[in-house]
Amino acid sequence: MLTIDGSSYSGSGAIVRQAVAFSALTGIPIHLVRARAKRSKPGLRRQHVRVVEAIRELINGKTEGACEGSQEIHFEPGPSVKQEAYRWDIGSAGSTTMLALGVLPVLAFKATPTVIEIHGGLFQDFAPSVFHLQHVILPLLNKMGLKSTLTMERPGYVPTGNGSLSLRVQPVCKTLRPLRLDSQGPVQRIWGIALASHLAERRVSHRMADTVTQRLSQAGYESDIERMEDSTAQQAGAALAVFADCSGEVRLGADRAGAPRRRSEAIGHHVANHLLSDLSTGATVDRFAADQIIPFAALAKGESRFIIPQVTEHVQTSAWLANLFVGAKVHIENQTLTIQGSAFVP
Repeated sequence: MLTIDGSSYSGSGAIVRQAVAFSALTGIPIHLVRARAKRSKPGLRRQHVRVVEAIRELINGKTEGACEGSQEIHFEPGPSVKQEAYRWDIGSAGSTTMLALGVLPVLAFKATPTVIEIHGGLFQDFAPSVFHLQHVILPLLNKMGLKSTLTMERPGYVPTGNGSLSLRVQPVCKTLRPLRLDSQGPVQRIWGIALASHLAERRVSHRMADTVTQRLSQAGYESDIERMEDSTAQQAGAALAVFADCSGEVRLGADRAGAPRRRSEAIGHHVANHLLSDLSTGATVDRFAADQIIPFAALAKGESRFIIPQVTEHVQTSAWLANLFVGAKVHIENQTLTIQGSAFVP
């Protein structure tokens, strides 16, 4: 059994998600202590509990201590289950995308295709938006041989949640391929989505789109932002996501969720500035995708290499766990991240 110190590096929920997923894949039981120790409210939140429970369900595992507020859990993996459809409800506005990313490595190596439906929040701070997962991370994984499709069934925002997404995953054929993105070519297109639910009278989607378009224009870039008005969400809310497609099959993304007293114009400026900042570094994956791709590159056969905007604690966390569980060698020199994958086969 491996003992994992949840206060290491980022000290965040990423350690919980990735350690339990690696445990499920490798068959190594874990004892996780000091979970989320560096967060303002240490211990598991509801969305982290659901990740642990979902992965346990996928492989018929056993858990102890997986409850809200717990800082210590035991996880013992079992055999993969042949079930092909799952439905999980976080029961709050907790991140559905983080739950999806938590189970994706396990789903990638199941024997059969799987469809999952997740209910909760789709847009919030400190988690990938459903747009970023759909248009950045999943296309990267597709290059690596993991084919999946994501559909937003209904938007969900803080504090109510009640959004839903569906994800269809086709198992990997033998092993994952490495990801090689060596250089950021010229920007070919900038596009995005400005989503607003029950806020048409305040023109929130238009104000976000107009602001980000103006800011990008000042930097010399034209952009095409779709204004999306929604009436299916169970509360008012908004989100903005913008993507830059560069030659060399590079796509960078930036996004921001709406929040009370957060002006539409502030959201537009925030997203534009983040995207421009990542572009200026020459990165080939954005700041949000950098750490999310590492576990998959660690499982791939061969050497992955890409350029990240900056070395964060989340990147260091993912590198540490990848080496601990599957022996993947992760090397960071300046902003170039090189990962020698383990050629994982279940």
